Amino acid sequence: MRVLIAEDDPVSRLLLEKSLLGWGYDVVVTRDGNEAWQALQAKDAPQLAILDWKMPGLDGVDVCRKTRQEAREPYIYLILLTGNCKEEHLVAGMEAGADDYITKPFKTNELRVRLRAGKRIVELQNELIVAREIHKVKSTHDSLTGLLNHEKIMQVLDEELARADRDGNRVAVIMADLDHFKSINDTYGHMAGDTVLRSTAARMLSLKRPYDSIGRFGGEEFLVILPNSCRESALAFAERLRSNIAREEADSPEWVVPVTMSVGVAMSSKERRWDVNSLVKAADAALYKAKEHGRNRVEEAV
Repeated sequence: MRVLIAEDDPVSRLLLEKSLLGWGYDVVVTRDGNEAWQALQAKDAPQLAILDWKMPGLDGVDVCRKTRQEAREPYIYLILLTGNCKEEHLVAGMEAGADDYITKPFKTNELRVRLRAGKRIVELQNELIVAREIHKVKSTHDSLTGLLNHEKIMQVLDEELARADRDGNRVAVIMADLDHFKSINDTYGHMAGDTVLRSTAARMLSLKRPYDSIGRFGGEEFLVILPNSCRESALAFAERLRSNIAREEADSPEWVVPVTMSVGVAMSSKERRWDVNSLVKAADAALYKAKEHGRNRVEEAV
């Protein structure tokens, strides 16, 4: 783990550096509070820092206070080095955001133990962040396909419609449905059906722009949102989507499944204030028209 040292005294700085290197830490050395603050602003800043209280420029307490004001992640564990043992002095340092303190001249074993405690806390914080991000993804994404789930894709559409209304732009919505999907499950089994859904999702994602959104609407239905789009570009995207899915069969060592997709396209307009349900309903109606006209085709909402 990387540890930042901020110490203006060259003798103390060298002693700290040699000790930490001997314990297996990767050490970042700074010579005053300003250097320390700049180092802690880096994208890959150390998550453990030992700060001398009195330094030129920013002192250790200033660095603690500024770090906590930013409330950034991942968490940075701050240890103050101080030669003042008065209670009010130490309280001031902790209230500024320090996690721990060591009085000077410090005892090597004490420093090692306190660093070890700080490292454990940092590691636990990192694990909590990872767990939180995993939970966030699970709450907004479909577990099978990795696409946005129904609730999230509808939320995105609501946000895009509100933005389009403010900016005077249009939003295209594409409702896509795999043709004869029930027969795939019945003939080849649900494992094959899951494989088809995953491969379809991956191919759809490969076609979208960075600001487009794709969600699994339900079952074998997908909803695509194209912000700031015109009718011609939306229809062209829908056709690329359809042809890309139909171009290649889904396969495994046990089976080969031809897959096609019917697609409906609906556009918001400046003349009418569209809401989420009405636009999705229009795209769904266009999708059913595509199915009625033979499937594996694109139809546009009237």
